[in-house]
Parts: sequence; structure tokens; C-alpha cells
Amino acid sequence: AAKGVSIPVAVSAFPDELYQAPRSWAEQAYPNLIHYNKLDKGGHFAAWEEPQLFSEEVRAGFRPLRSGLQTAA
Repeated sequence: AAKGVSIPVAVSAFPDELYQAPRSWAEQAYPNLIHYNKLDKGGHFAAWEEPQLFSEEVRAGFRPLRSGLQTAA
């Protein structure tokens, strides 16, 4: 596990990104992984390329914090 990374972490794996972190890697690297999603489109500039999808991912990443839950979705 990453030393000192205790904050909640959300990972969105876009298919055209330079590197897509596999869920197994993200779970090992971030013990407090609260959101992981592998998407069908988007890349390194996902906010520009797929703004609607990107904003949905940001909201999904924060949703567990708003509801008080901190389990990987």
C-alpha cells in the first residue's frame, strides 16, 4: 500500500488514457479506495473530450463521502 495515503481515493480508468490503472492495482495502492470505474470512452483529456461523462465520474467519486459511506463501488 502507498505509505501515507489514507485519504479517500476515486479512480476513473478511461480507455484512451496513457495508463489505465487496473482495479487490483488501485486497491493495493490506495487502501481507502471508495470509487473505481472503467469507462468505455475518454482519454487523458477526459474533461475536455467527454465533459458530461467526466462530471458524472467526479460526482460518483464524491457520492460515498456525501452519504458517509467509504466502501469501494
